[in-house]
Amino acid sequence: MKRFLTATAAFAVTGSMAVADYSLTILHTNDFHARFEPISKYDSGCSAEDDAEGKCFGGSARLVTAVAEARARSNNAILVDGGDQFQGTLFYTYYKGALAAEMMNKLGYDAMTVGNHEFDDGPEVLRGFMDAVEFPVLMSNADVTREPLLADKLPKSVVIERGGEKLGLIGLTPQDTDELASPGDNITFSDPVAAVQGEVDKLTAQGVNKIIVLSHSGYGVDQRVAAETTGVDVIVGGHSNTLLSNTSDRAAGPYPTMVGNTAIVQAYAYGKFLGELNVTFDDAGNLTEATGEPLIMDAAVTADAATVARIAEAAAPLEEIRNRVVAETATEIVGVREECRARECAMGNLIADAMLDRVRDQGIDVAIQNGGGIRASIDAGEVTMGEVLTVLPFQNTLSTFQVTGATIIAALENGVSQHEDGAGRFPQVAGMSFAFDLSKEPGSRISDVMVGGAPIDPDKVYGVVSNNYVRNGGDGYDMFKSAMNAYDFGPDLADVTAEFMAAGGAYTPYLDGRITMK
Repeated sequence: MKRFLTATAAFAVTGSMAVADYSLTILHTNDFHARFEPISKYDSGCSAEDDAEGKCFGGSARLVTAVAEARARSNNAILVDGGDQFQGTLFYTYYKGALAAEMMNKLGYDAMTVGNHEFDDGPEVLRGFMDAVEFPVLMSNADVTREPLLADKLPKSVVIERGGEKLGLIGLTPQDTDELASPGDNITFSDPVAAVQGEVDKLTAQGVNKIIVLSHSGYGVDQRVAAETTGVDVIVGGHSNTLLSNTSDRAAGPYPTMVGNTAIVQAYAYGKFLGELNVTFDDAGNLTEATGEPLIMDAAVTADAATVARIAEAAAPLEEIRNRVVAETATEIVGVREECRARECAMGNLIADAMLDRVRDQGIDVAIQNGGGIRASIDAGEVTMGEVLTVLPFQNTLSTFQVTGATIIAALENGVSQHEDGAGRFPQVAGMSFAFDLSKEPGSRISDVMVGGAPIDPDKVYGVVSNNYVRNGGDGYDMFKSAMNAYDFGPDLADVTAEFMAAGGAYTPYLDGRITMK
């Protein structure tokens, strides 16, 4: 049985190191989202000119260099990923998981957990990715025994050896992945605490006393798992795109965040940082030291030339689509998650307005777009289709349907029910306005709902446009699954948004108070 130490954000046990002490460098990424090329400060595409001027971040070629340098600094190192390699750029649209597998093999990952977006195209694409990678993919809190593509392929945990010591790695994915993605009907997800503890107990019985959880469950859930389990030494997180740091004023917490004697780390997203956590264990497997800091992948990190060439080769088929100028915007259109998952945001207004504009003549009254479907901002000037697809990468189609006013209110309640967690279900709207009050319990936060300038009538039937993901119950919008007169196969949301932007000359982003917080 491990003993437990009182710990702070970065802690060390004083005194001389015993001969049996074991040190390990844990290099980690999370929420890469197919950002193989460098990104801008807006987390979207970055031009070659801007990259040459040192204005870009990330990209696989910088990670290759940074990982090699970090390994050279360490006597023992592992490289792991907190999930969501899939989805986010044209590279995923075109290659699905194939390019991610190639780059992760090149980088030499030791393991990753399944993120919810790994299920966006069902178990088939995930299985193809798993067949292509040279490391284990893990997920502990799901029953896949009824899914033939994954039943004998997707382990809950694995034991690897590094520097003569055994390390137990456990995977964790969001419990609500069935709402967030498309895993199919054969997989059921379960509580993360019980799942992790079960694997810890199994590994401990095998004599493994150094245990790392790879968790795509968010910073909040990671803290709960750390508090409510015993035997977990490190949690490498993902899903909430959280920057943990001891130097950045934008950090959500220290790196590592200590809960009991468990060190929690996460490195934002999109390959902008490489996490580097240095840990020491005593001979009983107790964590005695945990220090580090995410390394920013800026212009100071030299891009690996061979990887640059390979990504350029992979990008060639995408260039015609990506470079087509489709619109112009007068100023930056803000689409960052901190805005679009919490309040009215300019990108949410644009997308919802575009949806409603396209189908208003079909008797549609309101538009609802989930904030989690908005993935980037767009800077001022010419707008390319590649930029639009970075904002809206999921190939969602417009869905039109009819529901009562009471159902719309229920949908809005769902949308703000996980506001504190920054959940993607937050609703961006058009044709309507509403207020919400976070001091009230989830389910009773919505008020002042207006449709077309009049108070919403709970008994009246309204026409709604959303995307096919939301209409089919994604992000908790189960109330729409039984909607009347549903049609889920409209045009692609990215195409609709691009055409709307282009229709009136240079687009001017705006906020108009359609969503207010009391």
